[in-house]
Amino acid sequence: MAEIWSLRSRTLSLARRPLLMGILNVTPDSFSDGGLYLDASAAIERGLQLAEEGADIIDVGGESTRPGAQPVSPQEELRRVLPVITALAERVSVPLSIDTSKAVVAREALAAGVQIVNDVTALRGDPKMLDVVAEFQPGVCLMHMRGTPQTMQQHAVYQDVVAEVRGFLQERCEALEKAGIPREKLAIDPGLGFAKTPQHNWQIIAGIQRFRELGYPLVVGHSRKRFIREITGEEARRVMEGTLGVSLLLAAAEVDILRVHDVGITRRLLEWLRKEHQSELGT
Repeated sequence: MAEIWSLRSRTLSLARRPLLMGILNVTPDSFSDGGLYLDASAAIERGLQLAEEGADIIDVGGESTRPGAQPVSPQEELRRVLPVITALAERVSVPLSIDTSKAVVAREALAAGVQIVNDVTALRGDPKMLDVVAEFQPGVCLMHMRGTPQTMQQHAVYQDVVAEVRGFLQERCEALEKAGIPREKLAIDPGLGFAKTPQHNWQIIAGIQRFRELGYPLVVGHSRKRFIREITGEEARRVMEGTLGVSLLLAAAEVDILRVHDVGITRRLLEWLRKEHQSELGT
Protein backbone atom coordinates (compact mmCIF):
# COMPACT_ATOMS: atom_id res chain seq x y z
CA MET A 1 0.00 0.00 0.00
CA ALA A 2 1.11 3.59 -0.63
CA GLU A 3 2.92 5.27 2.27
CA ILE A 4 3.42 8.69 0.67
CA TRP A 5 1.90 10.92 -1.98
CA SER A 6 4.45 13.04 -3.80
CA LEU A 7 3.07 16.50 -4.60
CA ARG A 8 4.54 19.33 -6.62
CA SER A 9 7.12 20.47 -4.06
CA ARG A 10 6.38 18.42 -0.96
CA THR A 11 5.38 14.96 0.18
CA LEU A 12 2.32 13.88 2.15
CA SER A 13 2.79 10.99 4.57
CA LEU A 14 -0.12 8.56 4.60
CA ALA A 15 0.98 6.84 7.79
CA ARG A 16 -1.75 8.50 9.86
CA ARG A 17 -4.80 7.44 7.86
CA PRO A 18 -7.13 8.89 6.89
CA LEU A 19 -6.06 12.37 5.88
CA LEU A 20 -8.83 14.90 5.34
CA MET A 21 -9.27 16.83 2.10
CA GLY A 22 -11.44 19.83 2.91
CA ILE A 23 -13.91 20.87 0.20
CA LEU A 24 -13.99 24.54 -0.80
CA ASN A 25 -16.53 25.15 -3.57
CA VAL A 26 -16.31 28.65 -5.05
CA THR A 27 -19.50 28.11 -7.04
CA PRO A 28 -23.15 29.21 -7.08
CA ASP A 29 -24.56 25.77 -7.81
CA SER A 30 -22.70 22.97 -5.99
CA PHE A 31 -25.19 20.46 -4.57
CA SER A 32 -24.53 21.13 -0.88
CA ASP A 33 -22.85 24.51 -0.38
CA GLY A 34 -23.40 26.31 -3.68
CA GLY A 35 -23.35 30.08 -3.23
CA LEU A 36 -21.99 30.07 0.31
CA TYR A 37 -18.43 30.85 -0.77
CA LEU A 38 -18.87 32.41 -4.20
CA ASP A 39 -17.54 35.71 -2.84
CA ALA A 40 -13.75 35.55 -2.73
CA SER A 41 -13.47 36.96 0.79
CA ALA A 42 -15.96 34.39 2.11
CA ALA A 43 -14.09 31.60 0.33
CA ILE A 44 -10.76 32.74 1.76
CA GLU A 45 -12.19 32.82 5.27
CA ARG A 46 -13.62 29.35 4.76
CA GLY A 47 -10.24 28.09 3.57
CA LEU A 48 -8.57 29.51 6.67
CA GLN A 49 -11.24 27.83 8.80
CA LEU A 50 -10.65 24.47 7.10
CA ALA A 51 -6.93 24.76 7.82
CA GLU A 52 -7.61 25.64 11.45
CA GLU A 53 -10.00 22.69 11.79
CA GLY A 54 -7.27 20.30 10.72
CA ALA A 55 -7.62 19.81 6.97
CA ASP A 56 -4.60 18.05 5.48
CA ILE A 57 -5.48 19.32 1.98
CA ILE A 58 -7.79 22.12 0.82
CA ASP A 59 -9.49 21.30 -2.49
CA VAL A 60 -10.64 24.46 -4.31
CA GLY A 61 -13.15 24.14 -7.13
CA GLY A 62 -14.78 26.77 -9.35
CA GLU A 63 -17.14 24.60 -11.41
CA SER A 64 -19.87 22.37 -10.04
CA THR A 65 -19.78 18.73 -11.16
CA ARG A 66 -23.09 17.70 -9.56
CA PRO A 67 -25.47 15.78 -11.86
CA GLY A 68 -26.94 18.18 -14.40
CA ALA A 69 -24.58 21.05 -13.62
CA GLN A 70 -23.82 23.33 -16.55
CA PRO A 71 -20.20 23.96 -17.57
CA VAL A 72 -18.53 27.34 -17.10
CA SER A 73 -15.85 28.98 -19.21
CA PRO A 74 -12.19 28.76 -18.22
CA GLN A 75 -12.19 32.52 -17.72
CA GLU A 76 -15.09 32.35 -15.25
CA GLU A 77 -13.57 29.40 -13.42
CA LEU A 78 -10.29 31.28 -13.05
CA ARG A 79 -12.10 34.43 -11.90
CA ARG A 80 -13.66 32.41 -9.10
CA VAL A 81 -10.69 30.39 -7.87
CA LEU A 82 -7.50 32.33 -8.55
CA PRO A 83 -7.91 35.09 -5.91
CA VAL A 84 -8.78 32.41 -3.34
CA ILE A 85 -5.81 30.21 -4.20
CA THR A 86 -3.41 33.16 -4.25
CA ALA A 87 -4.54 34.34 -0.82
CA LEU A 88 -4.54 30.89 0.77
CA ALA A 89 -1.13 29.99 -0.65
CA GLU A 90 0.28 32.98 1.22
CA ARG A 91 -1.54 32.32 4.51
CA VAL A 92 -1.72 28.56 5.12
CA SER A 93 0.82 25.76 5.11
CA VAL A 94 -1.80 23.17 4.11
CA PRO A 95 -1.26 21.94 0.53
CA LEU A 96 -3.84 23.27 -1.91
CA SER A 97 -5.59 21.25 -4.61
CA ILE A 98 -7.38 22.55 -7.69
CA ASP A 99 -10.53 20.64 -8.63
CA THR A 100 -10.64 21.18 -12.39
CA SER A 101 -10.57 19.36 -15.70
CA LYS A 102 -9.31 22.39 -17.68
CA ALA A 103 -5.61 22.67 -18.49
CA VAL A 104 -5.55 26.48 -18.48
CA VAL A 105 -7.14 26.57 -15.02
CA ALA A 106 -4.75 23.94 -13.70
CA ARG A 107 -1.74 25.83 -15.11
CA GLU A 108 -2.71 29.14 -13.51
CA ALA A 109 -3.57 27.47 -10.21
CA LEU A 110 -0.24 25.62 -10.12
CA ALA A 111 1.64 28.82 -10.88
CA ALA A 112 -0.21 30.42 -7.93
CA GLY A 113 0.92 27.75 -5.50
CA VAL A 114 -1.32 24.70 -5.86
CA GLN A 115 0.25 21.29 -5.14
CA ILE A 116 -2.42 18.89 -6.50
CA VAL A 117 -4.61 18.62 -9.60
CA ASN A 118 -7.87 16.82 -8.81
CA ASP A 119 -9.46 15.95 -12.17
CA VAL A 120 -12.88 14.28 -12.34
CA THR A 121 -12.14 13.21 -15.93
CA ALA A 122 -8.87 11.45 -14.98
CA LEU A 123 -6.99 13.77 -17.38
CA ARG A 124 -9.20 12.84 -20.34
CA GLY A 125 -11.32 15.99 -20.50
CA ASP A 126 -8.67 18.34 -21.91
CA PRO A 127 -5.91 17.06 -24.22
CA LYS A 128 -3.54 19.73 -22.89
CA MET A 129 -3.86 18.64 -19.25
CA LEU A 130 -1.17 15.97 -19.54
CA ASP A 131 1.30 18.60 -20.76
CA VAL A 132 0.53 20.80 -17.74
CA VAL A 133 0.97 17.89 -15.35
CA ALA A 134 4.22 16.85 -17.03
CA GLU A 135 5.55 20.42 -16.76
CA PHE A 136 4.63 21.16 -13.13
CA GLN A 137 4.77 17.61 -11.71
CA PRO A 138 1.98 18.06 -9.13
CA GLY A 139 0.21 15.34 -7.26
CA VAL A 140 -2.63 14.11 -9.47
CA CYS A 141 -5.93 12.61 -8.36
CA LEU A 142 -7.60 10.55 -11.09
CA MET A 143 -11.34 10.01 -10.66
CA HIS A 144 -13.68 7.60 -12.39
CA MET A 145 -16.60 9.13 -14.27
CA ARG A 146 -18.51 8.21 -17.40
CA GLY A 147 -19.88 10.92 -19.66
CA THR A 148 -20.14 14.46 -18.28
CA PRO A 149 -22.02 15.93 -15.32
CA GLN A 150 -24.86 16.60 -17.75
CA THR A 151 -25.03 13.00 -19.03
CA MET A 152 -23.27 10.80 -16.46
CA GLN A 153 -26.36 9.33 -14.82
CA GLN A 154 -27.34 7.85 -18.19
CA HIS A 155 -24.14 5.80 -18.08
CA ALA A 156 -24.66 4.19 -14.65
CA VAL A 157 -24.81 0.65 -16.07
CA TYR A 158 -22.32 -2.01 -14.97
CA GLN A 159 -21.98 -5.77 -14.86
CA ASP A 160 -19.57 -5.47 -11.91
CA VAL A 161 -19.12 -1.88 -10.80
CA VAL A 162 -16.14 -2.56 -8.52
CA ALA A 163 -14.21 -4.51 -11.15
CA GLU A 164 -15.01 -2.05 -13.94
CA VAL A 165 -14.15 1.08 -11.97
CA ARG A 166 -11.00 -0.54 -10.60
CA GLY A 167 -9.97 -1.59 -14.11
CA PHE A 168 -10.47 1.92 -15.46
CA LEU A 169 -8.37 3.50 -12.70
CA GLN A 170 -5.62 0.95 -13.15
CA GLU A 171 -5.54 1.59 -16.90
CA ARG A 172 -5.40 5.37 -16.44
CA CYS A 173 -2.56 5.12 -13.94
CA GLU A 174 -0.60 2.81 -16.21
CA ALA A 175 -1.17 5.10 -19.19
CA LEU A 176 0.09 8.14 -17.30
CA GLU A 177 3.11 6.27 -16.00
CA LYS A 178 3.95 5.29 -19.59
CA ALA A 179 3.57 8.98 -20.51
CA GLY A 180 6.25 9.86 -17.96
CA ILE A 181 4.25 10.78 -14.86
CA PRO A 182 5.91 9.11 -11.85
CA ARG A 183 3.81 6.55 -10.02
CA GLU A 184 4.30 8.31 -6.70
CA LYS A 185 2.50 11.39 -8.09
CA LEU A 186 -0.75 9.51 -8.71
CA ALA A 187 -3.78 8.97 -6.49
CA ILE A 188 -7.12 7.37 -7.40
CA ASP A 189 -10.76 8.13 -6.60
CA PRO A 190 -13.60 5.70 -7.51
CA GLY A 191 -15.97 8.64 -8.01
CA LEU A 192 -18.94 7.93 -5.76
CA GLY A 193 -22.06 9.42 -7.34
CA PHE A 194 -20.44 10.01 -10.73
CA ALA A 195 -22.28 7.77 -13.20
CA LYS A 196 -23.28 5.52 -10.32
CA THR A 197 -26.55 4.70 -8.60
CA PRO A 198 -26.82 4.64 -4.80
CA GLN A 199 -26.51 0.84 -4.95
CA HIS A 200 -23.31 1.15 -6.99
CA ASN A 201 -21.89 3.54 -4.38
CA TRP A 202 -22.55 1.09 -1.55
CA GLN A 203 -21.03 -1.74 -3.59
CA ILE A 204 -17.86 0.31 -4.10
CA ILE A 205 -17.66 1.08 -0.37
CA ALA A 206 -18.12 -2.62 0.42
CA GLY A 207 -15.37 -3.49 -2.07
CA ILE A 208 -13.01 -0.64 -1.21
CA GLN A 209 -10.12 -3.00 -0.49
CA ARG A 210 -10.03 -3.89 -4.19
CA PHE A 211 -8.96 -0.31 -4.88
CA ARG A 212 -6.39 -0.25 -2.07
CA GLU A 213 -4.80 -3.32 -3.67
CA LEU A 214 -3.69 -1.18 -6.61
CA GLY A 215 -1.15 0.49 -4.33
CA TYR A 216 -1.94 4.14 -5.07
CA PRO A 217 -3.16 6.65 -2.49
CA LEU A 218 -6.94 6.21 -2.34
CA VAL A 219 -9.23 9.24 -2.14
CA VAL A 220 -12.96 8.84 -1.49
CA GLY A 221 -15.47 11.68 -1.78
CA HIS A 222 -18.73 10.69 -0.08
CA SER A 223 -19.58 13.80 1.89
CA ARG A 224 -23.31 14.77 1.95
CA LYS A 225 -24.01 12.89 -1.28
CA ARG A 226 -27.41 11.71 -2.44
CA PHE A 227 -26.84 8.04 -1.60
CA ILE A 228 -26.47 9.11 2.03
CA ARG A 229 -29.35 11.59 1.94
CA GLU A 230 -31.68 8.92 0.58
CA ILE A 231 -31.19 7.01 3.83
CA THR A 232 -31.00 9.87 6.33
CA GLY A 233 -33.35 12.38 4.73
CA GLU A 234 -32.44 15.91 3.69
CA GLU A 235 -32.20 17.52 7.15
CA ALA A 236 -28.68 18.91 7.51
CA ARG A 237 -27.86 17.33 10.88
CA ARG A 238 -28.89 13.88 9.71
CA VAL A 239 -26.92 14.23 6.50
CA MET A 240 -23.84 15.11 8.58
CA GLU A 241 -24.45 12.13 10.85
CA GLY A 242 -24.78 9.84 7.83
CA THR A 243 -21.60 11.26 6.32
CA LEU A 244 -19.73 10.69 9.57
CA GLY A 245 -20.95 7.10 9.64
CA VAL A 246 -19.59 6.46 6.15
CA SER A 247 -16.36 8.23 7.13
CA LEU A 248 -15.94 5.72 9.95
CA LEU A 249 -16.51 2.80 7.59
CA LEU A 250 -13.88 4.15 5.21
CA ALA A 251 -11.45 4.93 8.03
CA ALA A 252 -11.80 1.36 9.33
CA ALA A 253 -10.97 0.16 5.82
CA GLU A 254 -7.79 2.32 5.92
CA VAL A 255 -8.77 4.60 3.06
CA ASP A 256 -5.96 7.13 2.72
CA ILE A 257 -7.84 10.40 2.14
CA LEU A 258 -11.44 11.40 2.84
CA ARG A 259 -12.80 14.36 0.87
CA VAL A 260 -15.29 16.04 3.22
CA HIS A 261 -17.13 19.30 3.90
CA ASP A 262 -17.17 19.02 7.70
CA VAL A 263 -13.48 18.79 8.56
CA GLY A 264 -13.62 19.82 12.23
CA ILE A 265 -16.12 17.28 13.52
CA THR A 266 -14.65 14.54 11.31
CA ARG A 267 -11.16 15.21 12.67
CA ARG A 268 -12.38 15.17 16.28
CA LEU A 269 -14.25 11.90 15.77
CA LEU A 270 -11.27 10.20 14.13
CA GLU A 271 -8.89 11.40 16.84
CA TRP A 272 -11.24 10.13 19.55
CA LEU A 273 -11.47 6.73 17.88
CA ARG A 274 -7.70 6.58 17.49
CA LYS A 275 -7.22 7.29 21.20
CA GLU A 276 -9.82 4.67 22.12
CA HIS A 277 -8.08 2.11 19.94
CA GLN A 278 -4.70 2.90 21.49
CA SER A 279 -6.23 2.62 24.96
CA GLU A 280 -7.63 -0.81 24.15
CA LEU A 281 -4.20 -1.92 22.96
CA GLY A 282 -2.62 -0.54 26.13
CA THR A 283 -0.39 1.90 24.28
